[in-house]
Amino acid sequence: MNAAAATTAEIPAVSLKDYEADFAGFSRRLGQSFERFGFAIVADHDLPNDLIEGCLVRAKAFFALPEAAKRRYVIPGGGQRGYTPFGVETAKGAELTDLKEFWHVGRELSPGHPYCGVVAPNVWPDEIDGFQAYAGGLYAGLDALGLRLLRAIARRLGLDDDFFAPTVKDSDSILRLLHYPPLPPDALGQRAGPHEDINAITLLLGAEEAGLQILGRDGRWLAVNPPPGSVVVNIGDMLQRLTNGQLPSTTNRVVNPNTDRRGIARYSTPFFLHFAPDYRIETLPGCITPDRPNRYPEPITSRAFLLERLREIKLA
Repeated sequence: MNAAAATTAEIPAVSLKDYEADFAGFSRRLGQSFERFGFAIVADHDLPNDLIEGCLVRAKAFFALPEAAKRRYVIPGGGQRGYTPFGVETAKGAELTDLKEFWHVGRELSPGHPYCGVVAPNVWPDEIDGFQAYAGGLYAGLDALGLRLLRAIARRLGLDDDFFAPTVKDSDSILRLLHYPPLPPDALGQRAGPHEDINAITLLLGAEEAGLQILGRDGRWLAVNPPPGSVVVNIGDMLQRLTNGQLPSTTNRVVNPNTDRRGIARYSTPFFLHFAPDYRIETLPGCITPDRPNRYPEPITSRAFLLERLREIKLA
């Protein structure tokens, strides 16, 4: 399967300009997209382009370092901070590893914060000037955008607009700087095998290079081709669980490029917005109906769910 083999998903773009001008309409259109596809395209985002480009430049510089230099930043026992080498992450149930490497940035916690003993601190590469400033700045920008989108999701679910604010406060959200290297003709596996995201919502920058596909309800793979300057947003398993499947976590993948683009690297920047580690994921009563009985009767904390899933994909 290559990047040209799938029909394009007809996901209408929702403009962030409508967030203030018509919040109810923005919430409705965003929610409808999530309910239909598990994905939405948010156009006209207000993240500074120089911040995005500055982070990308520094990510490219890091991934161009010698392998030995990059491996100095591997954190033993887990892939939630620092560098994860090529050929480690493996989609759940897959035999072949994904064809990618990445760097993880987490939240900076103040000394003595209760979560300091739960989540690992960040590490930063000494070789790349400005890496921390740009990656940290992009983390903060996507974190704030994610909270705004959660307000719209809350409105769609009939909850208080600020329902999600305490659920994600000081959460262990992750910014992933992703590098899919050029591929040889005999490459085995895919850049990212079929999977569902673990977290609440994912905000993805840099998906303009072809390859991202989602699994449609009819079993066909659909290509996601967002316009420049947009953010692709999708529902993760945690929010699917909380909403009893009203907001679905859709299977997605990144397929290998066509022959004429196999020599071109692909970069993207997903932000995995998580609930706080001790948040109890328990099905929302308003999402349980006679037609939709509770699919997740056993509550679980965000941290326990995350660790369970990280083990399945060989990141813990």
